[in-house]
Amino acid sequence: MNLNASRARLFKEYKEVQREKAVDPDIQLVCDDSNIFKWTALIKGPSETPFEGGVFQLAFSVPEQYPLQPPQVRFLTKIFHPNVHFKTGEICLDILKNAWSPAWTLQSVCRAIIALMAHPEPDSPLNCDSGNLLRSGDVRGYQSMARMYTRLAAMPKKG
Repeated sequence: MNLNASRARLFKEYKEVQREKAVDPDIQLVCDDSNIFKWTALIKGPSETPFEGGVFQLAFSVPEQYPLQPPQVRFLTKIFHPNVHFKTGEICLDILKNAWSPAWTLQSVCRAIIALMAHPEPDSPLNCDSGNLLRSGDVRGYQSMARMYTRLAAMPKKG
C-alpha cells in the first residue's frame, strides 16, 4: 500500500463524511486543513449513560499504511472510563489493535468508541480506578464519577 493509495482512501472517507453529516448527528469528523493524516472528531456521549449530554473530542493520527494499519485515536477530552487512560486519553479497543480490518473507516471507529462508552470492559482497564469500581459491583460509584467528569470536561460552560 503506497502513500497515494492511503491518501485516496482518506479522501474518499472525507467525501463520505461530508455526505453523512445529517445521517449521523452524534459524530462530527473533521480533517486537518493541511494534513489528511490528522483528523479530529466530536462525539456525543451516548444517551442513558453517565456521558449523556457531553461532547467528547477525539484526535486521530492516521498511519501512512492506512487502511492496512489502524489509526491511533485518543480522547482529548478528559473522561472517566475503564478503557480510557485518564492522563493520555489512550483507548483500549480491540479494533484499534489486533482486531483491525481495512473495512473499518474513521466514522465506524467513532461509532465503536461510542458503543464502548455505553458498554465498558472493566476486565481490560487502562483506568484502574474506574475498572475496579465496576469490577467490585459499585456501578453507582462509577456512574457518579463518570457523570462528574462529563460535567467538568465535556459540557459547554453556561454564561
